[in-house]
Amino acid sequence: MEWSNITWFLTALGAVVVLLTRVRLGGDSASGTPRSSGVASFSSILVRIHTTVGVLTLLVWIVALVTARREIAFPALAGWWLLAIVGLLILARWLPSASKHAKDKATDAWGSGAGLSLLGHVGTVIGVGYFTFITLTNRL
Repeated sequence: MEWSNITWFLTALGAVVVLLTRVRLGGDSASGTPRSSGVASFSSILVRIHTTVGVLTLLVWIVALVTARREIAFPALAGWWLLAIVGLLILARWLPSASKHAKDKATDAWGSGAGLSLLGHVGTVIGVGYFTFITLTNRL
């Protein structure tokens, strides 16, 4: 098994998750109404944190991969874990709400429901587990 090919592939997929989360949830739509999906709203601050941490983490992680230096990889791992946690918080908007003022569930333009978000963010958690494994076992 070639560890570096898997690592670069998962790094690229992580970049796609960060980008798609920003595109799907960041900003207002053309109609002037805030974008939302699921049954609960989410803070735009979470999307900004997700994007900022994602871009910085990707940059530091790529430097760590190119230089094969573990001391650079450890801060990147912290960023990956923060990114995964914030992504799961964003994903939590799909949890059903029993509130009497809860909005009806909206559909996504890129799929029906939470499928794409679930795939991306649970996949990110699995990828971050892999990144942690290769860093701790010195396979960077």
